[in-house]
Amino acid sequence: MISSLIGFLFDTPVISAVAVIAAFIYYYTTNTYDKWLKLNVPHDRPWPLVGNTVKMLTLVEHQLTTIDGIYKRFASEKYCGFYQMKTPFLMIRDPELINNILIKDFSYFPDRGFHKDPALNIMANALFFMEGSKWKVMRQKLSPGFTSGKLKLAHDQIAECSDELMRFIRAKMEENDQIEVKETMGKYSTDVIGTCAFGLKLDTVKNDDSDFRVYARKILKMNFRFLLTETVSPKILKLLGIAELSPEASAFYDSAFNEVIRYREENGIVRHDVAQSLIQARKELVLDSTDENEFTEQDIIANAILMFLAGFEPVSSTLSFCLYQLALNQHIQDKMRDEMNSKLKQHGQLNNEFLVDLHYTDMVLAETERMYVVTNALFREAVKTYNVPNDSLVIEKGTKIMIPVNSIHHDPKYYPDPYTFDPERFSPEEKAKRQSGIYLPFGDGPRFCIGKRFAELEIKMVLSQILTTFQILPCEKTEVPLKLQNGLPMMVAKNGIWLRFQSIS
Repeated sequence: MISSLIGFLFDTPVISAVAVIAAFIYYYTTNTYDKWLKLNVPHDRPWPLVGNTVKMLTLVEHQLTTIDGIYKRFASEKYCGFYQMKTPFLMIRDPELINNILIKDFSYFPDRGFHKDPALNIMANALFFMEGSKWKVMRQKLSPGFTSGKLKLAHDQIAECSDELMRFIRAKMEENDQIEVKETMGKYSTDVIGTCAFGLKLDTVKNDDSDFRVYARKILKMNFRFLLTETVSPKILKLLGIAELSPEASAFYDSAFNEVIRYREENGIVRHDVAQSLIQARKELVLDSTDENEFTEQDIIANAILMFLAGFEPVSSTLSFCLYQLALNQHIQDKMRDEMNSKLKQHGQLNNEFLVDLHYTDMVLAETERMYVVTNALFREAVKTYNVPNDSLVIEKGTKIMIPVNSIHHDPKYYPDPYTFDPERFSPEEKAKRQSGIYLPFGDGPRFCIGKRFAELEIKMVLSQILTTFQILPCEKTEVPLKLQNGLPMMVAKNGIWLRFQSIS
């Protein structure tokens, strides 16, 4: 039997068939690898199938490390190329060219280049992934939910959520003064976005089993489904019937936000919030539409889910990283607290005028957002051919662009001693010296983060209450430095962020 098998394997037709299949696989996995060579773009030689990102794809290292390695290897270049599996990416390193792409020549690069299938991802029709005129129309419809006037109206609701968080922390301290702050701040920010944006009193701070938190974790955590969607073609995923997001979580949020809209409409409830903007967009773009883009009910629900998820995850991350650095840098924490106590005496309460007057706190938040960017990189796709000014490079239509935000934020050329937490980098004098295109925690240009001001309002509110009540200290479980969880496109502490809370008498 063995001899028959050996004879079969070495049979000439079999060898020929194997050779043909091997040649086809090799060609299919490498047929894009001549792009940067042809365009004379500096790049490393890619490996078949995995390109230049094998360590990232196999979870040997964090995405940040892979991108930063490429960024540093071409330190003298304005741009460089790399391959994520088969896909060629043009990494932009030059601040002036970054400004052109994001702002000056935005019409050439209006889209992010994430072509999601609604059948695989319920958020495929959300603002983050939308393209062209459809994105522009939806952005205009949702922007009224984030005006200065709307933010002021949300102030009392944010304060209520902050008060509830303070009660939770005090109760926790009776059991143990060591608190894992990422999950704790996640509960707070979930309550804020729930009540302020959708009129939902979720009480996740008090309820560990809240469905809104449970299903959010399913969507955001790294698992086998996430790895598949990062490495396998959407066409193959669709053929196999594998969704990009948890079907249970998608079904829950679909049902929950449909219910919010239906309940408000049936009961004539009008609130000045994000949900109301979505309801108005639904009326104008779906029910009474004359718009050529043909919006659907799913466009509205997709944006409701995006606003909810984007409303709590970046806030909880920024808050927890900020508290971590304040625990390690007591002099900065003390200076923040002194400012807050001084302004509190001046304004009498934690009102909007008080929050606007926290200038040193703004500097601390800016430094936190520099060191711990929510979005590791910005992505764009050329929708038409672009001639790079004063350069021979022609960026062809369809080219995918990456702007390595985290690497730029940690480049000593722009930020000396970049791994030291130093809010003074963002004093008015230092900011005035800094060139544009090197500070991008919320992006820039027309696709600048729509919820930036709302996020910073709720962060400043809860920090003011925490720091005027507690001293934040490292504890036995505090990691220095933090270990990040591989496999995720954002910064997540692998073992959580543990700190000690001590009451200020």
